[in-house]
Amino acid sequence: MVRFIGSFFGAIFTAVTLGILFGALTIGAIFWMYSRDLPSHESLSQYTPPTISRIYSGEGRIIDEFAQERRLFVPIEDIPDLVKHAFIAAEDKNFYAHHGYDVTGMAAAFRDAILTRGQELRGASTITQQVMKNFLLSGDRTGERKIKEIILATRLEETLSKDKILELYLNEIFLGQNSYGVAAAAQTYFNKPLSALTAGETAYLATLPKAPSEMHPVRNKDRALERRAYVLNRMAEDGYITRDQARAEAETPLLSVQNGDYPAFREALPPRNYFTDEIRRQLSTTFGEAEFFGGGLSIRATVDPDLQEVAAKALRDGLERYDRSLGIWRGTGKTIAADRLADWRPALVETDVPRDIAGWSPAVVLELGENDARIGIEGVEDDEDGHWIPAEDVTWARKLNEDGSLGRKARVAGDLLAVGDVVLVRAVTSDEDGSFVRWSLRQVPEVQGGFMAMDVFTGRVIAMQGGFSYQDSVFNRATQATRQPGSSFKPFVYAAALDNGFTPGTIVVDAPIEVETAQGLWTPKNASNKFYGPTPVRTGIEQSRNLMTVRIAQEIGMETVARYAERFGVYDPMRPFLANSLGAQETTLFKMVAAYAMFANGGERVEPTLVDRVQDRFGRTIYRHDQRECVDCRLASLDPGAGVTIRSERERVMDAVTAYQLTSMMEGVVSRGTAARAVNLPVPVAGKTGTTNDAKDVWFIGYTSNIVAGCYMGYDQPRGLGSGASGGGMCAPVFQEFMEEAVARYGGTEFRVPEGGRWVKLDRFTGALLPDDASGPNVQVEYFRDGVDGIIGLDMMVDGGFAMGSNLPLFAYGEGDSGGGETTVTTATGETAVIPEKADFGTLSSGGLY
Repeated sequence: MVRFIGSFFGAIFTAVTLGILFGALTIGAIFWMYSRDLPSHESLSQYTPPTISRIYSGEGRIIDEFAQERRLFVPIEDIPDLVKHAFIAAEDKNFYAHHGYDVTGMAAAFRDAILTRGQELRGASTITQQVMKNFLLSGDRTGERKIKEIILATRLEETLSKDKILELYLNEIFLGQNSYGVAAAAQTYFNKPLSALTAGETAYLATLPKAPSEMHPVRNKDRALERRAYVLNRMAEDGYITRDQARAEAETPLLSVQNGDYPAFREALPPRNYFTDEIRRQLSTTFGEAEFFGGGLSIRATVDPDLQEVAAKALRDGLERYDRSLGIWRGTGKTIAADRLADWRPALVETDVPRDIAGWSPAVVLELGENDARIGIEGVEDDEDGHWIPAEDVTWARKLNEDGSLGRKARVAGDLLAVGDVVLVRAVTSDEDGSFVRWSLRQVPEVQGGFMAMDVFTGRVIAMQGGFSYQDSVFNRATQATRQPGSSFKPFVYAAALDNGFTPGTIVVDAPIEVETAQGLWTPKNASNKFYGPTPVRTGIEQSRNLMTVRIAQEIGMETVARYAERFGVYDPMRPFLANSLGAQETTLFKMVAAYAMFANGGERVEPTLVDRVQDRFGRTIYRHDQRECVDCRLASLDPGAGVTIRSERERVMDAVTAYQLTSMMEGVVSRGTAARAVNLPVPVAGKTGTTNDAKDVWFIGYTSNIVAGCYMGYDQPRGLGSGASGGGMCAPVFQEFMEEAVARYGGTEFRVPEGGRWVKLDRFTGALLPDDASGPNVQVEYFRDGVDGIIGLDMMVDGGFAMGSNLPLFAYGEGDSGGGETTVTTATGETAVIPEKADFGTLSSGGLY
């Protein structure tokens, strides 16, 4: 019997032993099989998670941020203990004790599942396992993935420290609302840094890893509160906080950004605009989209935020002036259904209309009175009388009907508006005391444009506006729109001429031209449709004479003009057709403004930039725009009154004397030429207008001694702006409005006169050399290059090889001069002579003037 019992238990022992051995071998085989071809865990030691790239102003303020996954990486030493403890208590209380997997936790999870008959299933993954799942494995709920997870977790524990594993977890975990990592989530839900979170807020964040959407602080508030209380209790059980703290925090309300208790972080940033989006476009090309959106770049922008606002307002004012002059009301085209007007505010918030126009607000028409219209305005509380659009505000417009026809001239608000119409409005205030006058209808103009301003020496772009409203249209017309520059291109023709034997006093024939082309006979004309006979170069650019420009281009050769345009970066390449001397080939405002900067700085190459510096996530500088060298910045001190010496190796693109001559002539454009009525600044300013055929595009680009700025306007689908449209009338006022503020901030001086020249006096009508003591309205002081003969006058006329025509006027008043009667001029010998009113080339022999 004893022997039998011994044999029985021996058999059982053997069977159990064999079973255990077989089980161990089976498990070992499974783990061996799944351990093959696993992804390498060692790469995690060098892992850098995708993080937000941020753009800062020069003052260090965040002005925009870009990310596909919203994550802010925080080193483990900078994560508060309270945050660590909340996630450890909620997810893996034995984190610092186990070796990658928690047998006790797995057994407890299995036990709970048995006891609740599958009603309560909780995960048993450790934080290390979750890191493996998030980084190296898929999220499939399969036994195979679980086995691989355990294997990799064990290996990872042998490679990285616990703190490093926890750092990876807390920066990678998805916590809802496109937020990855605890720092981004703290900002998303509470608009706070990690250091400012309460125990209750950290406990809420710790509820999110498993199912963020099911713990929404508003939609699923009750469940979120229940889970928060559970995490607080776990924190108390593990000794991270006291029971009283846990109880008190569990009783506090769940305040969040989503519930409107805190402002959203994005609301503290200015609305995205053309400037920061252009940085995104350019740097995505330079560094690649993956690096830009996930590299955690710190980008220092060149923008002056105050002047950016001024630029936006100036361009909008100009576009709106033109739009309202047309007298056509188009509105937004958006409406709110009648059944939603009783509670119109949520419906208005949902309506897609631009909200980035300073001073403008969305509104909805609630009621039409006999003359006026009552409106509800977003963000503005109703008063007792309500808000109204009065009849006097609509009399400027006629309604554009759906069939394209125009209604009658509006006399009452109902002529333009209907109940439910979504409109844009702004408050009209008194010029005297700023008091409110009335609400006024506004609309985004159909005409568009661009504006850009930059430092002429460094290339730093200080303002850029690519259209009326970024939220209405993200297309950046300053950098992406290719348009005909028209007469604003002419300075490049004159620059080439000045470098090839011309002077400001060279006489060019202003007479009709006919050119046979493949498309037929080309007959360019001046804007005035008049011809002015022999005229000095200076007058040609001041009054923007097309025929003179064509003759100059023909004289020096379009290949020469093309080389100059390409050297300045305006075109790549420029087609050497004669019509392109008048700006027929398309380019961008960005390129034109950059090229004008080289006129302003004396002829040195300058590359425009929107970015001063880019640093990677570790603070290393990976791009810096300014490559100039400060020669004595390392000295302990400088002599009293001495400034630092900056050494630049910039390429010279044009002769300094040529640059100054061109600038001097373009000062004339502003003082008595095509921009004289619109530009009036307290510092010297030069510039050039541009108006293309049929006024499809209008331009003005101008500069002071330190800032260049340019504007263009036109329809996105080019069509004529009307017979009265011009660069001087539409764009020059935009330049003036912006530069008034820019000059107040940055000042300006006389343009620097380079070495290598001498001053002479010429008659500005005839180009004749005058004595040094000559004076009068006809005297023009010019700067001539040393060695160049200034006695030109009518002895040396340029006709470009075209026929001049029969007996043109010897002298004719230009667009900016009042003619009539005889003209008195000073001759080269210092004598006074009178030119009869009807003098022509037939009188040359009788006058003896030259």
